[in-house]
Formats: sequence, C-alpha cells, structure tokens
Amino acid sequence: FSSFLQLLSNVLLWDGIVQEDTVRDLGLSKLLNRYLLLNLLNTPPGPDNIEKCKKVVAYLPERWFQDLKSGSTLPELWNFCQHLLQ
Repeated sequence: FSSFLQLLSNVLLWDGIVQEDTVRDLGLSKLLNRYLLLNLLNTPPGPDNIEKCKKVVAYLPERWFQDLKSGSTLPELWNFCQHLLQ
C-alpha cells in the first residue's frame, strides 16, 4: 500500500504540468482503482482502513472538486466513494 500511495503522490504532483485527463487516468483509474482500492477492500474495517483512506484523500488536488455539484464526485472516484460510504 505504501509504495502505491507514494507512486500516487508522485503522479499527482504532475497535475498542472501534464494534461489533467492524463494525470487523472494514471493516478485515479490506474493506481487508485486497480491497486490501492484492492488493498483497502482487503483491509478489515477499523482505524487502519480509515487512516489509509485519509492518506489517499490528502493527495487529491482540491481544484478537481471545485466545479462539482454538491453530492457528486469524479467518475474515477466512484468506487472509492462507495468504499468510504461502507
């Protein structure tokens, strides 16, 4: 988890330098949804899982959420949001 989280952090640092669609695809669709979320789903509910989720959220650029309507999210974050709701 830590290695993929660090890789996600590094990929998201490219936001604003590389096209946003590319960063979102690589960071969210590839890393978060394929590797990090799999680990989160296999981590028992509890403080450890919550801390891991907080770490993921901390790396997401706030500007990606500025134009979203209340109660909505980025399509790439749908599965992660469902995990958070559980």
